[in-house]
Amino acid sequence: MSKQIEKLKKQLVEISEVVNSFQSEAVQVRVVDRLLDVMIEMEKGEGDPTEIFTKRNYKPRENGEHYTPMRGAKKPGATKVLNQLMSTDFFNTRHSIASIADYCKENFDSDFKTSELSGILLKLANENKLKRERSNENNRFEYVKV
Repeated sequence: MSKQIEKLKKQLVEISEVVNSFQSEAVQVRVVDRLLDVMIEMEKGEGDPTEIFTKRNYKPRENGEHYTPMRGAKKPGATKVLNQLMSTDFFNTRHSIASIADYCKENFDSDFKTSELSGILLKLANENKLKRERSNENNRFEYVKV
C-alpha cells in the first residue's frame, strides 16, 4: 500500500506545476479529478486512458434512435415563475406566500421555499406591480395585483 501512495505522491508532484498554472481552484480540482480517473483506468488496464477526456454521458431519446449529451433541464427560477404568474390572472385574487409556493409546486414543478419567494414578492410590491396587504385572519401578508 505504501508503494502505491509513494507512486501517487511522485505523480502528483510531476503534475503539480501544470495544475497550479490554472488560477481557478475549481478548474484545478477538476483537472486533478480527471487525471486521477485516468490513472485509475491505467491501473486497471481498461481501454484507452485518453478516452476519459472525451467521454460524455449520453441519454437515449424517447424513440431510442438518437443520442444527445445529458444536460439536466434547468428549471426556471423564482423570479421568472413569478413574472409568468404576473402575466396571468393568478394575482387577481389575494394569495399568501405559502399558497403561491404551493401553486408553483403544482403547476411549474418548482419547489420554492417561501423565503425564496418573499424577497421577489416584496420587490414586486415596491415596484407597485403587486399590492402587499396583511390578512385579518392570520396576520400574514397576501399579494394581489394593483
